[in-house]
Amino acid sequence: MTRGTRITYFLISMSSEVKVDLGERSYRIVIGENILAGLGEACKPLDLGGNCLVVSDSNVGKLYAGAVCESLEGAGFSVSRSEIPAGEQSKCADELNALYEDAIDAGLDRKGFIVALGGGVVGDIAGYLAATFLRGIRFVQVPTSLLAMVDSSVGGKTGINLPRGKNLVGSFHQPVLVWADTSTLSTLAKREYVSGLAEVVKYGVIRDADLFALLESQASSVLAGHTSVVNPIIARCCEIKADVVREDEREGGVRAILNFGHTLGHAIETISGYGAILHGEAIAMGMVYAARLSAALCGMPEKDVERLVALLKTLDLPAEVPDADWDEIRKAISVDKKVQGRAPRFVLSEKIGAVKFGCEVPEELLEKTWAACKG
Repeated sequence: MTRGTRITYFLISMSSEVKVDLGERSYRIVIGENILAGLGEACKPLDLGGNCLVVSDSNVGKLYAGAVCESLEGAGFSVSRSEIPAGEQSKCADELNALYEDAIDAGLDRKGFIVALGGGVVGDIAGYLAATFLRGIRFVQVPTSLLAMVDSSVGGKTGINLPRGKNLVGSFHQPVLVWADTSTLSTLAKREYVSGLAEVVKYGVIRDADLFALLESQASSVLAGHTSVVNPIIARCCEIKADVVREDEREGGVRAILNFGHTLGHAIETISGYGAILHGEAIAMGMVYAARLSAALCGMPEKDVERLVALLKTLDLPAEVPDADWDEIRKAISVDKKVQGRAPRFVLSEKIGAVKFGCEVPEELLEKTWAACKG
């Protein structure tokens, strides 16, 4: 994309569409305000079966499941509902097994489909349900959190957590549609909204210096949730992820750049107990850690490290790691999916807008940098 095209993209209307181009597995990401009522009609051309199961959580279900079910039923689908408790703790085998029972009770056959209505937890577990039930049925992502809209609903990563590590069980299973109604962000808790901003910042660091600069200049509007600013930013994040997924669907190479900040971030989530520190909060800490490693190993300018720290603080995100035991953190890092031979591999930045993946870091630098990131 040229610079001119990108600027035009930020000036388009409040309703946007991005295509994830994966051949026969291609799908649309539709981003707009007050579009939940149109979900059923959007599903009709997708050759989906008559039965579907809408999976939400205890927070989202009471707000939006009724409208989603009404839209799907109005389009001729037979709809069943299932809810999991809100929170990261629900992304587990026990809740997944209960969802399998609900899928059977809903009469889903191989033409049936799942609708994941909620944030990242719902999208991940409902997507994994779809990936594994009857050896794979189709599903639709209806993200209602900022984090899910810009990241977890796109790209086909699905799964659950284990007590010893985050996302250690899962599958690549692409949705057939992502339907993002940004009006749902108005009911999102402030802390959850801010958590999602960490993933937005990540996209600026890994591939778009202009996006990073826009976040710096429009931070107050972004924090306030002004849709005229936020909606095009969501679309741009989806576009970046769609480009990366098209290049590398199953993370055999460049898709690893999407994990900037995640190696340490996932470890922090694991040792703190899932949900105590939100995903985006942990990723913000992980990005500062990765940036300091980058300054030491990849020549990332110190001014860029300082810009990252300043932006995170402006967006009310943490820029210092918690007061945790390094040995416990290091042990959690060692079971990360990106480890090879128990040696972690990091995504490191050369400058804002450019990163490298698969980087080895000397063991002594890992602990030294951890200490440097403490308050």
